Amino acid sequence: MKGMAARGGSEQPQRAEPAAAVAPLVADDPAAGVLDLLGDPSAREVHLTSRPESASTARRLALSVIRLWGLAVHADTVELLVSELVGNAVRHTGARTFGLRMQRRRGWIRIEVRDPSRALPCLLPVREMDTSGRGLFLVDTLSDRWGVDLQPRGKTTWFELRVPER
Repeated sequence: MKGMAARGGSEQPQRAEPAAAVAPLVADDPAAGVLDLLGDPSAREVHLTSRPESASTARRLALSVIRLWGLAVHADTVELLVSELVGNAVRHTGARTFGLRMQRRRGWIRIEVRDPSRALPCLLPVREMDTSGRGLFLVDTLSDRWGVDLQPRGKTTWFELRVPER
């Protein structure tokens, strides 16, 4: 079922496949440079400072991994939805940092943003003239699944997209 599923932290996270295992990094590949400099969110959670400019960094990281996975067809959707989740973490949690993590398994990609707040995000009804509050509406509309996993210290908000199997 599509939509938000708040769960406790008891579910074990799926193992992420490092980008290098999916597509080799090439020295002159700009994606490799970004991942080398900032960290690879498909290998481990990357911690970013909670400020508006970090949305751009998170987008670059996510797009680099998507390209390395050979899934550039999903780049626009990933870019938009990462922006929305990061924007929520920056605006609504009061946190100093947040974490970005990406996973790929057969037929799916999953992108997670973790923050220290246990406050659940709200999917609000959206009207045509609304100028804010559309973030989770976009996540709900464009992703195949999304949800929130409550952790002992915070939460992980995530979305998943179906992708071609390898």
